[in-house]
Amino acid sequence: MPVASTRTEPVPQVLDVMSDSTTSSTTANDLDLIYLKGIMESPLEQEEGLKEPHLSPVRENNVELLQEILRDLDPFTHRSDTAAELACILTQPHFQSLLETHDSVASQACDSRPPSPCDFVDHEAEDSHTHNLHPPPDAIRMVGIRKVAGEHLGVTFKVEGGELVIARILHGGMVDQQGLLHVGDIIKEVNGREVGRDPRVLQEELQAASGSVVLKILPSYHEAIPPRQVFYKCHYDYEPASDNLIPCKEAGLRFETGDILQIVNQDDVNWWQARHVEGGSTGLIPSQMLEEKRKAFVKRDVELAPTGNLCTGVGGKKKKKMMYVTTRNAEFDRHEILLYEEVAKVPPFKRKTLILIGAQGVGRRRLKNKLLLKDPQLFGTTIPYTSRKPKKGERESRMYAFTSRSKMETDIKNGRYLEHGEYDGNLYGIKIDSIHEVVEAGRICILDANPQSLKVLRTSEFLPYVVFLQSPDFEVLKAMNHSAVDAGVVTKTLTDEELQRTYNESAKIQAAYGHYFDLSIISDNLDETYRTVKAALETVSKNPQWVPVTWVF
Repeated sequence: MPVASTRTEPVPQVLDVMSDSTTSSTTANDLDLIYLKGIMESPLEQEEGLKEPHLSPVRENNVELLQEILRDLDPFTHRSDTAAELACILTQPHFQSLLETHDSVASQACDSRPPSPCDFVDHEAEDSHTHNLHPPPDAIRMVGIRKVAGEHLGVTFKVEGGELVIARILHGGMVDQQGLLHVGDIIKEVNGREVGRDPRVLQEELQAASGSVVLKILPSYHEAIPPRQVFYKCHYDYEPASDNLIPCKEAGLRFETGDILQIVNQDDVNWWQARHVEGGSTGLIPSQMLEEKRKAFVKRDVELAPTGNLCTGVGGKKKKKMMYVTTRNAEFDRHEILLYEEVAKVPPFKRKTLILIGAQGVGRRRLKNKLLLKDPQLFGTTIPYTSRKPKKGERESRMYAFTSRSKMETDIKNGRYLEHGEYDGNLYGIKIDSIHEVVEAGRICILDANPQSLKVLRTSEFLPYVVFLQSPDFEVLKAMNHSAVDAGVVTKTLTDEELQRTYNESAKIQAAYGHYFDLSIISDNLDETYRTVKAALETVSKNPQWVPVTWVF
């Protein structure tokens, strides 16, 4: 029985065997053996032959050449059909676009070629250790910028690995428009002087500089991915001048509750770059995470923030621990933090529901009745369901829809009621199906709802317009109550305690649910409030609107 040999045959002996095989073998293909023999005789030559040749353009200005040819052809186009046909071909948009594309690609001067398979084999181990892209030491560039004293470059710095590095570039700023600097670039010198390690000092020097500013930098070679367009509605006021955590107060962007901002960069976990949709420059705003940290903890002096860390959050503060209980969801609503809400701009459309929110006694029911009476073709409302028995002479579908208690309890468990309650041993509630019936009839459904129901209503299913009727000052509220009693609109004169309770409740509702409101009105004049609500609904039905992004996607 033959034994397999583990000895490596010398190359000459293998070549001799292959030479004999070309004449005696009946299984191997002659061409394959000849090719294999060539590789064995000169492997380097064969490897070079396998590499793709480096292609280079003949010229990079073919568009200019085309214009010269057309000028030379012009005198002959009237006398020669061939010249006219050639001129017609050369002036075709597709042909000219082809030449423009060729010149564009050729002018890029891409000297690198795709690596050969041998490169992967020879350098695979080396590449595994040097995968990270670090700039070579000889890649230092000089970047020149012209500016006036006090002009902001739109760039901030940080210390990384003992070097001053560009931390962020503000969208739309001078540096961003020039495109010469990138995030991660290392600043080595400014106007021939070496920079220190203090970002604030460098920031002040650059801001005070005027004329030509020459930066010596080490490029980062990091390619930025273009971000998607994101728009946020702000639910709090922000003044960068009073923010002690912002890296650069001059780079901050001021905004107020209700402003719409376009977020242009969210790479930094603490500071976003944003601008107002109406226009203006880009600035820094606190990120959702940073502002949540500040608002979720007990307020304390900023000295807790470590010195030198420009983008630190606030830590080590006292927390309030609570366990969630469904019966106390209003308590948790007051502690909910909503700072930014992603929105999208949509064409004009008619809202399905009009939600009136306010404290007891501010006139929600009177406004609702006035809207229904003045424009019954535009507005409608639901009829509450109840489990009580109808009174003598009481007709269904006028004031209440009557049903059994067991049926009502079953529907409540199945989530078919928007809100419900019990009074004098009977259940009362608003059924969700009754809202859809009003909308399907082509009317805007007016709901005098509890603020807690806004979480259910503020969806694409109901497309609400939420109006908050804010309580006026205590003295105005008291005068309004006396006037209503004198006019016979109401019969009860409210006490000072009841009026104060209404005012306080209104303030609590606004603090807890203000981010849901589309319109806030001080309810001190019914006629004026009516006109304001009507005008607002007409405006949103004729103009593009910013709505929660969940309504669209």
